[in-house]
Amino acid sequence: QPVGERRLGSVGKPVPGVTVKIVDADGTIVVPGEDGEICVGGDTVMQGYWQAPEATAFAVREGWLHTGDVGHLDEEGWLYVVDRIKDLIIRGGFNVYPRDVEDVLLQHPAVAAAAVVGKPDLKLGEEVIAFVQLRSPATPEELLTFAKANLGAYKYPREVRIIDAIPLTSVMKTDRKALRAHV
Repeated sequence: QPVGERRLGSVGKPVPGVTVKIVDADGTIVVPGEDGEICVGGDTVMQGYWQAPEATAFAVREGWLHTGDVGHLDEEGWLYVVDRIKDLIIRGGFNVYPRDVEDVLLQHPAVAAAAVVGKPDLKLGEEVIAFVQLRSPATPEELLTFAKANLGAYKYPREVRIIDAIPLTSVMKTDRKALRAHV
């Protein structure tokens, strides 16, 4: 971030010599404020993976490193990271970012931690499922009502499962793979 400047929720502006662009699924640059894949370019950005041409071809296209992160730039070039592409839930053609749902669930006073994953659904493609760790008593129905009141119709979870603890990876990130195994 520029010295002395901050934007709540932003990771800052790109460092000198690095360019950031946000693209949609077709590779078209999106307007400021619109979410898409974060791509970086510049002389300091990696050129490829060691002895892995297939991984390189997927990650580096036309000189741009496709990070696999979802985010947006604001009008002044500040970058906001929203989620990971692989965690994106597509419900009935709508993109649902787990972090959006988790942030709402975390606003409920009984919720200590939350994690959201997609569950395969024949009609909609995927359904939104939430796992919550409680700090005080609450029912799944109460949490569903809360989420429904605070999220768009396509975003709120259709199922809330209360668990003892949200599983974490060795680097202390939500272990979505472990959660997906339960759906």
